[in-house]
Amino acid sequence: MRIFDRQEWLRANRARARIKVLIDKIGIDAFREMVEEELQGEWVSERDFSLDPILFVHEEEANAPARKATYASPNGDLHEFDHFLASNAQRQRQARFSTVEVTVPRGDLTPDQLRGLAQIMREYSGGYARTTVHQNLVLRWVRDESVYEVWERLVELGLGDAGADEVTDVVSCPGTDSCKLGITSSMGLNEAIGERLVQMEIHDELTRRIHIKMSGCPNGCGQHHIANIGFYGASMKVGGHTIPAYIPHVGGAYEGGDVRYGQRLKARLPAKRVPEAIERWIRFYESERSEGEEFNAFVDRVGTEQFESCVKDLTMPIEFSLENMSYFIDWSKSAPFEVIRGEGECAV
Repeated sequence: MRIFDRQEWLRANRARARIKVLIDKIGIDAFREMVEEELQGEWVSERDFSLDPILFVHEEEANAPARKATYASPNGDLHEFDHFLASNAQRQRQARFSTVEVTVPRGDLTPDQLRGLAQIMREYSGGYARTTVHQNLVLRWVRDESVYEVWERLVELGLGDAGADEVTDVVSCPGTDSCKLGITSSMGLNEAIGERLVQMEIHDELTRRIHIKMSGCPNGCGQHHIANIGFYGASMKVGGHTIPAYIPHVGGAYEGGDVRYGQRLKARLPAKRVPEAIERWIRFYESERSEGEEFNAFVDRVGTEQFESCVKDLTMPIEFSLENMSYFIDWSKSAPFEVIRGEGECAV
């Protein structure tokens, strides 16, 4: 922070006033040298860098739920529960305990759902829950025998969907619903994509591993840059009118040590055409991939131009007319689209 604060040239343009711009210009090795030199200063001895005063040490296992006398048993059609068990539950390192990930569409919960989750936590996870970077909740210290009961309770709350971190578990930032920097309704697009993916009835194991994320502006709060298929909000001019749009990326990754940014496509898609573009890319992948080839390996092999070609017609300008009015209105909105950006938290 001390080094960054002295870079006056970065203040000339607010959009470039980021430490990543400095590192991009001088390189990570030069930045490391600057850090090492800075750490030789007298100011270092004046600081206490010990984390001990702020450590929160808490033994969760001591509060894990006790074993009950009886448990509900799975019965009837177990197809949905089996899918939930495979995608949302994992055995903990501690014997006889599991973690259960609660899929939260768009990260939205109602007050009743929150109260219901709180009661589930009290009964089944020692009162604990953790949030995930993918907008879900994780219940830890669930006894293996209780997983079915937890799923039944989640179903009652409308939170029993399987597919955590799978293709249908779409991630987005709040976008224009609450962010001053938002350009587009990324939450609205999230819902539209989710509905399209459900309609596609995707059962292919490799396809279900695809991650789709979007941000309502280029800043990346929705993690679009590390998604297999990602988008950030933009706009398109059509005469005197503006259409909400998205810039697509493909081939990003964040799992298994393979961390990389996706490749930006030379395309700008109207917001209302994004679900169609996603379906085309998925079907293209499924029909042209090699045996066992995962999505990112497919992207590397065929190149981005093929993905651009798949949606070229979807990037075509749209004539402003009564028939095409929906394209000029963003997802989940009712008024014509316009770009209105506030100051943002960095400027206040």
